[in-house]
This record gives sequence, C-alpha cells and structure tokens, in this order.
Amino acid sequence: MSQIRNLITAASVIVALLAGGWAIYATRHAGDRVAPVDLAAGPRSDSAVQGAAVAVSVVTGEVRSERITRELQALGTAVANESVSITSKATNLVMAINFQDGQAVKRGQVLVKLDDAQARADLAEASAALTESTSQYERARDLLSTRVLSQSQYEQLEATMKANRARVDAAQARLDDTVIRAPFDGRVGLRRVSVGSLINPGTVITTLDDTSVMKVDFAVPENQIGSLRSGLALTARTAAHPDRLLEGRIMTIDSRIDPTTRSVTVRALVPNDSGLLRPGMYVNVSLAREEYEALVIPEQALVPEQSRQYVFVVEDDRVARREVQIGRRTPGRVEVVSGLAAGERIIVEGTQKVREGSLVAEAVNQPV
Repeated sequence: MSQIRNLITAASVIVALLAGGWAIYATRHAGDRVAPVDLAAGPRSDSAVQGAAVAVSVVTGEVRSERITRELQALGTAVANESVSITSKATNLVMAINFQDGQAVKRGQVLVKLDDAQARADLAEASAALTESTSQYERARDLLSTRVLSQSQYEQLEATMKANRARVDAAQARLDDTVIRAPFDGRVGLRRVSVGSLINPGTVITTLDDTSVMKVDFAVPENQIGSLRSGLALTARTAAHPDRLLEGRIMTIDSRIDPTTRSVTVRALVPNDSGLLRPGMYVNVSLAREEYEALVIPEQALVPEQSRQYVFVVEDDRVARREVQIGRRTPGRVEVVSGLAAGERIIVEGTQKVREGSLVAEAVNQPV
C-alpha cells in the first residue's frame, strides 16, 4: 500500500509541474494570439478593408423636352386613277393594231381596227331604205293637204321613215364599234391579241391605266378615325424605291367600317409624274396627325423588368431606380409619358453595372 501511495504522490507532482510550465508559456506569448475569424460574416472586399466605396463609370445624359410629330403608319395598295380593260363589243376579226406594248396614248386615239365589211354593208342598206321612206313621207305630206291621202296612211309612212332612221343609227353604231379607241389618256399594257385573231365580247385586247395620279387605299383602325379628314397631308414610300419620298393628300374616307377588322378604308391621291408608282404596288403610308411637346430618351436607357420599364436617375452621384411610363417608340428613341422631368440626368450607358444606391462617376453625354 505504501508503494501505491508513493506513485500517486509522484504523479500529482508531475501534473503540477506541467500546469505551471504551460501557464508561464501562455503568459510569455499572449501578444501572439490570433483573433477568431467569424466565418458567418464571409470574406471582406478590398473596398471594405480600405474603408471607401468604388465609383462605377457610366455615361449619362440630360433629359430634355422636344417637339415630335404623332404619325400614323399604314400599308396601302396603289391603284390607277383610271383603269380599264380594252375589249370588243361583238365577235369580229382583228384587222389592225395601232399601238405598242406600254405606249402612252391620248383619249380618242385608235387602238384596234376590226373587220368592218359587214357593218358598212348594213349601213348602206339602212341608208337606202331611209332615203326611200323619207321621199315617200315628203310626198305624202303634200298629198295630205289635198286629201288624196288619208291621215292614217300619212302616219304609217312617217313611222316607216322613223324606223329606217333608227336602223341607220344602229348600223352606224355597229360600224363605229369596229374601231376601238382609247377612252382616256393613259398607258396601255401588254398586247394580248394579234392581227387576224377572232375575238369575242369580253376578250381582253390590252389594258389602259391613267397613272399620272395614283390612288392609294389603306386601312385605319376605327379608334383613330377622329383625327382624319379630307385634304390631310401624307407621305408614301415603296420598297422598289426606298430612297424616294412621295407626297399626297387624303381624298376621301369610306362611309362604312369593316365589321371584321374594325377599320375603315381611306383613299389618298398621290401625284405620280415620275412614274414610280404602279398599280398593285404596296405603299408604306405615313400620316402626320399632330405635333406636341414630349420627353424622349434613348431606348438603351430603359431597364425592362417583366411588364414594367425603369431608368436609373443620377442624384448627387448616387443611382436611384425609377419606374417610367413609355409611349410611342421610334428606332432608337422612346417617348416618356411619366416618371421623368426635363433637366434630370439618367444613365445612358452602363445600366448593367449599377444598382439602387450605387456611387457613380459620370461621363457626360449629349442631351438625350
């Protein structure tokens, strides 16, 4: 038992010595302790370590009001001022063609001559009958006063004379129909018959269009009819000649609204002295309805978020995000209806680099 007690005593002495040595070591190296790291706080940025925020470089511009024109854009179709298909009234042979494809012609100019032999013979026969009946009528008028001829016989001779005169007029009309003339000034299309062709009523010989002035028909939604009126100016442009701008005016507005499309057809007149417009062409119509003052900003300044639109406004070198209501768009520009005031500065370039409250360094751009 005495040996066990001696071992316990020796172990206690050793533990005491070790504890005292650790205390001395801890006292001497107290200045070398490292502060505990708060892992939940995360890593600190260089700007936080330095105690100062970094300004983001952006390009800004001043919002200004400008006068803009409210326009109505529409797609129309060009129609000749006058247009007709040249045909024959009766079945006949083509004897002569007096025009070339695409030729400009005048009103009354002979285009086609048909076989007139039968028509001339009919006219001669009717004329002879009229001459005879007229002679008999004149003799009967002299005899009527002497009562050699009765009143009924006289009236019969008069009726015969009038009937023969009508036959002469009909024969003359048939003879006139063998010569086909241009009904108005214009330009003929392609020739579709040849000399010697037997044509029937309705057979198209060629077309004739008056394109000195063109009609342009286009549709306008019913909710915009109130701003339209006859004489309102417009401009027209075609895909065939995109660099040429044509000017015209509204001639008339249709009296009925299409119940399917809820739009009304508007017809404009566009002078076509240069011949750029042709019947059937698509025409882009731009109608200037009114001018007004509005705020307009670059489209790139908008920051869309779902169905809303925002811009970044710079106030005292800090960014404030502001919702705006936009109106009409044009290429690269957009009208601001509400949310901004003239004179405010907005970020034009660099919107993707900033957030609400960001510090910015402005590079001033031209007025927006």
